[in-house]
Amino acid sequence: MGYIYQCRYALLLALQRLPLGEPFQVSIETLDDVVFERQGAATELLQTKHHLERQANLTDASPDLWKTLRIWIEQSAKRELPTETLFFLITTAPIPEGAAAGYLKLDSRNELTALQRLKQTAQTSQSKENRAGYDAFLGHPENQLLAILRSIVIIGSVSNVTAIENDLRNAVFYAVRSQFLEPFLSRLEGWWLRRAIQHLSADSVKPILSEELNAQINDLREQFKLDALPIDEDILDIEWDEAAAESAVFVQQLHLISIGRPRIRSAIRDYYRAYEQRSRWLRDKLLYIGDISRYEKRLVEEWELQFERFRDQLGDAAAEDAKKRAAHDVYAWVETYVNPIRPNVTQEYICRGSYHILADDLKVGWHCDFKERLAHLLEGKEVA
Repeated sequence: MGYIYQCRYALLLALQRLPLGEPFQVSIETLDDVVFERQGAATELLQTKHHLERQANLTDASPDLWKTLRIWIEQSAKRELPTETLFFLITTAPIPEGAAAGYLKLDSRNELTALQRLKQTAQTSQSKENRAGYDAFLGHPENQLLAILRSIVIIGSVSNVTAIENDLRNAVFYAVRSQFLEPFLSRLEGWWLRRAIQHLSADSVKPILSEELNAQINDLREQFKLDALPIDEDILDIEWDEAAAESAVFVQQLHLISIGRPRIRSAIRDYYRAYEQRSRWLRDKLLYIGDISRYEKRLVEEWELQFERFRDQLGDAAAEDAKKRAAHDVYAWVETYVNPIRPNVTQEYICRGSYHILADDLKVGWHCDFKERLAHLLEGKEVA
């Protein structure tokens, strides 16, 4: 949960910074849990402390507090960071009244009082868990500790890993129409997680750029306009079970006209991609059953023109070879024909796959006798 929280909180902070218009970079698990940089220099280091199953608070002897202080004191001693770098401790735990952490919040600050309380704790506490933090603290002169405390901001009682979704929703509220907010955020966060994984696994540890995030938001915004629909790229990477599809009616339609194996594999791929994408649109209420029905009606009407034209050319006494040649022509038309479900949804597999979905119910077909020869495969289902 802690790692997921880091990613979600990093996204939230990045979204909140975008309107400022200043380019920045985000790193995760480098100098700290989350790091914000400008022009290659770290400007903000964040430690995130997430508690879901146990109660915690930032008392003067809090392990969360002293572990974080030890890390920051040691980093400051190395003098590798710019002097203006800020250190943030972000925690779901509350800050008790009068605690040292309370004097290091964004407002009502008093670093000298915080220093005195922390020094007293380090000198009197018997906590073995905090001993390394106490030693690091007491090993520095007060003027250095005071300079470090002036760079520290502690924020308590922040939203946990589930409640932060409301904060994320508010951060992108004006990006799309309100009815599209949930699917928009889901896709944006999915992209962010994939980008974070890439960032964490890359040898070069390249940071995530604010320009990348801004470009992704703009791209998604275009996809959620009324003449478009979002295309989920992860669908392209799903591996489909080709063997399981072998008995499907739409595959049998292709066997009926002796389509080669590579084209059958492409048909299976298009079928599953279109099926999954259309299902997501329906689940996210970006499309409704009526929208799908109207789209399929358009597809069927266009297919009928092609199908009947080739059937008229065949005549009633055509031989099987001629029927298959005509069926190949009809199917070749389907492979190249694009009828977008919305004007700006031009991915070919949506149209091709939708035709295979229709073919699976024998609402369209390629061989002129497809209904008569394959009706038994529907096992009593109504044939359109």
